[in-house]
Amino acid sequence: MRIPFGLLAAGALLSVAAAALAAPQVGQPAPPFSGIDSNGKSVQLSELKGRVVVLEWTNDGCPYVRKWYSSGAMQALQREAGAKGVVWLTVISSAPGQQGYVDGAQANDDTRSRNAAPAHVLLDPRGTIGRLYGAVATPEIAVIRPDGTLAYLGGADSIASTDPADLARAEPYAREAIDAVIAGQAVAHPLTRPYGCSVKYAN
Repeated sequence: MRIPFGLLAAGALLSVAAAALAAPQVGQPAPPFSGIDSNGKSVQLSELKGRVVVLEWTNDGCPYVRKWYSSGAMQALQREAGAKGVVWLTVISSAPGQQGYVDGAQANDDTRSRNAAPAHVLLDPRGTIGRLYGAVATPEIAVIRPDGTLAYLGGADSIASTDPADLARAEPYAREAIDAVIAGQAVAHPLTRPYGCSVKYAN
């Protein structure tokens, strides 16, 4: 079972355990999914075959997520990846009534206010996509190869901290994985332990 470093709210261990029961395997086909984005558009992983796909779990109320966005680091990574043809999908798996839950309009407002640049923001209030990938933390990153295999799953970087100053000295796991997949190379650290706030699944 994959437990995130960082903040775990009281009682969150049970939801984390439930989310992590059937985590996918790196090197195997990524779990197929269909989701609705913040503009009401259907997004299916099968339709993205032939492209590198990144899944980024987020929660605007999480201080670990705020570190990445307040520094501009996540937005920069999104834009760099997008410029190289990567399809970046930000996933919100917070359940209604839980921290981080938003509707489509609020998700779009957050994207604009953060100057973020995902291809889509997927609304996953039932946690379907999150549980398929065993996502346990925000932020957490998955990288999928053009052939549909899962190449990376884990933390955005190596330092479990809310301090933006730590970004410069951390090993950039997500960036390294994306660059390796674009280059058709093996990922140096294909499975890492994510850190951050627990994904706020429905109880």
